[in-house]
Amino acid sequence: MAAADSILIFVLSLLIGTIGILAGARLVLDRDASFVNAAITALIGAAAWGITSFFVGWIPILGVLLMLVIWVGVINWRYPGGWGSAAAIGFVAWIVAVGILYALAAVGFVTPDALGIPGV
Repeated sequence: MAAADSILIFVLSLLIGTIGILAGARLVLDRDASFVNAAITALIGAAAWGITSFFVGWIPILGVLLMLVIWVGVINWRYPGGWGSAAAIGFVAWIVAVGILYALAAVGFVTPDALGIPGV
């Protein structure tokens, strides 16, 4: 049962991240962005975030900043427009992800504390 839960959480997180990045890319870049490119970006970004978190996540403030810069760097690498556009895409992705998670929590599908979003 724990393996099934882990797989469900992974798939749900990947889907939410993909939708967020897709929305950000379409809003910021003002052009069609593909679902597949957003999914690949979300997957690579999550892996980069996890690896960076493992190595420097424990360092107060600096660790989180490095994790964020690397995640935005993945978006910058995958989409045109430079660092400013990548940061904007990341911000929109975060807003969309929080909105989706809030909606899922409101209908009782997930609990916000389990997803690491305090105060939702």
